[in-house]
Amino acid sequence: MKDSLSGETLIGVNIIIPELQTGTTTNEYGFYSLTLPKGNYNLLVSYIGFSDIRSEINLNENIKLNFVLKENLEELEEVILTDNPYKVKVSTPEMSVNKITTASIKQMPVVLGETDVIKSILTLPGVTNAGEGQSGFNVRGGAADQNLVLLDEATLFNTSHLFGFFSVFNTDAIKDIKLYKGGIPARFGGRVASVLEIYQKDGNNSKFHMNGGIGLISSRLLAEGPIKKDKGSFLFAGRSSYAHLFLKLTDNKNSAYFYDLNTKLSYNFNENNSLYLSGYFGRDVFSLNESFVNTYGNSVFNLRWNHLFTDKLFSNLSLIYSDYYYGLTLDFVGFDWNSGIKNYNIKYDFKHYLNDKTKLYYGANAVYYDFNPGKIEPTDDSSGINPDQLAKKYAFEPSLYIDIEQKLSNKIALNYGFRFSKFYRLGNEEINLYENNKAVVFNEDFQIYEKATPIGTKQYGKNKIISQFGNLEPRFSIAYTLNENSSLKASYNRMAQYLHLISNTQSPTPLDVWAPSDDYLKPQILDQVALGYFQNIKNGDYSLEVETFYKKVKNRLDYIDGADLIANDDIEQVVLNGVARAYGLEILARKNNGKLNGWVSYTISRSEQKTEGRSEIETGINNGNWYKTGWDKLHNLSVTGMYKLNEKWSFGSIFTLQSGQPVTYPNGQYQYQGITVPTYGLRNENRLPTYHRLDISATLIPEKNKNRSWYGEWVFGIYNLYNRRNAASISFRQNQDSGNNEAVRLSIFGIVPSVTYNFKF
Repeated sequence: MKDSLSGETLIGVNIIIPELQTGTTTNEYGFYSLTLPKGNYNLLVSYIGFSDIRSEINLNENIKLNFVLKENLEELEEVILTDNPYKVKVSTPEMSVNKITTASIKQMPVVLGETDVIKSILTLPGVTNAGEGQSGFNVRGGAADQNLVLLDEATLFNTSHLFGFFSVFNTDAIKDIKLYKGGIPARFGGRVASVLEIYQKDGNNSKFHMNGGIGLISSRLLAEGPIKKDKGSFLFAGRSSYAHLFLKLTDNKNSAYFYDLNTKLSYNFNENNSLYLSGYFGRDVFSLNESFVNTYGNSVFNLRWNHLFTDKLFSNLSLIYSDYYYGLTLDFVGFDWNSGIKNYNIKYDFKHYLNDKTKLYYGANAVYYDFNPGKIEPTDDSSGINPDQLAKKYAFEPSLYIDIEQKLSNKIALNYGFRFSKFYRLGNEEINLYENNKAVVFNEDFQIYEKATPIGTKQYGKNKIISQFGNLEPRFSIAYTLNENSSLKASYNRMAQYLHLISNTQSPTPLDVWAPSDDYLKPQILDQVALGYFQNIKNGDYSLEVETFYKKVKNRLDYIDGADLIANDDIEQVVLNGVARAYGLEILARKNNGKLNGWVSYTISRSEQKTEGRSEIETGINNGNWYKTGWDKLHNLSVTGMYKLNEKWSFGSIFTLQSGQPVTYPNGQYQYQGITVPTYGLRNENRLPTYHRLDISATLIPEKNKNRSWYGEWVFGIYNLYNRRNAASISFRQNQDSGNNEAVRLSIFGIVPSVTYNFKF
């Protein structure tokens, strides 16, 4: 399936046979296969924003039908009335999955006028983050490092620009966005909370085209066109911020900016073979008076080969490279610091369409990891100081999977399978040995945990196995169709995560370090069950999704009090293995059609952790009781609305209301040598104030000159309309004038207006 204007492959196109009440959809590469009995049929091809294709087919033998869909601007409202991307697929076993279009994202008001994928998924049920100006996101009470984020199948280890103010995704270059919160297919592994799967556009293979936008602090530009007409295409998209340039006009030497580049080359050799090369490169630079310079970002590349063996067997072979880099220059002490993680990934996926009732998905995956916990070296080569490299770590993670999608009857559909994963922690490294194999010891006198002293070391040569793990990860989901507009669904997931993010903040920061599982940092193992009710109302004009879930994660790390994580070569000495759990209810109600559309999402949930003592004398953390995680949000409400007044004006708004973030406040103080020292209660037993704000936007499309190919629009926005001073944190100090203790609220944003000009030609 392709777009007639750009040659872009289309994901999720509906191919329907009305007489048999059956059909299928195109996969992420635009491929489909449908098995039918011999006979004459009417065939309907339908996709949002494109004209329907209706055709009569005489099926006496295997045939191949490739469709080219034409964009239907004049009949857009009519198309929306007959089909839309948010209509619930009640008969399929897919659940706990949300899809959001780039068109919807671009209508949402956002801070400083920059459209944002991560901010948009925060409007969905079960998705939150640590607050304003915070990077990452949390799904169903999971930590931010438990999300697998894929851009054209390549893993991104950091998804933020400017410490969370923007995400790394340029919406101009994105074709498809899908978030899996549960019922996760077996082809995905390595994380235990969610999968955010994003595909870039292939590029226009018919004609050259450009579009972009100019905002208050950043701008973007995309160029695409044919390498060979109707055969190959290219896409280049770039973004950059420039607010730091205005600081230089005021002699302010501080600076903060980002830039990124998306690329993709596509070529169709014939009907059975296509080649794709895609990449992303992004960097952030933050400096203070040129003596403190912080640089970080992602680099990813993916070479993909799509091959069609038969009309029923499709394959995709991918060679993937991903690199996350963090660098820090401290001129005032004369040192450079850098750390990061690289992975080299090969995967081979097959999609086998056995018949109209059974589909097989299977494949293999192998990932090699290269961890750099940190390297310190002098900025002056003549200083005589030798660089200090923390021990590099290596790992290998192979896996196999099979998924079966089967329709047992008109009412029951199943999806079941498993993933088998292995993980090898590899040398070259010297490993500490501890008495009783305990890297953390408990001090009975002071009732605290302390670092254990190694009793020796053991050297492992290059690629020698230090430790290894294996896990069978079964997946199962079922849909029971009540009628053509409603169904009940249930799912079960087991997943394993072998990587750990070593961080002392609630939100990921560029300084955080990834570490592999070993004898002390055990793999995280998830078990999740979910049950849901799904309904389309008035032929999909409205839809309702209600889900409840419960999940438990074994071997979730937490840190002992006073843990020092930065440049720590012996992380095992400050961590304990515990267990985490989360449970809740999610409601998503959508209005899909008409001038006014949008959705209301509400989640009531709990996210907790328990780290018990390893013996009767140990207290564990919080006396071994359950305590709230740093991303627990009991209530989370989001109301998203979009209204099209006429051909010139459209409006958008988002209202957000959620419980405050769990924190630990001091509960007392004492004096020591004239210094006031605070004491603290149990971990995360307090909360920040309730968070809420209202954002609005207006889009103006000037009347187009028919003699010009230029298309432009103005987007006006106001973030935090009523200037709510939401607390990012609360600190406690002694007032210098009165001597009394006081609490000080830190707020990131008040009211923020913005204006952006978007263009296309």
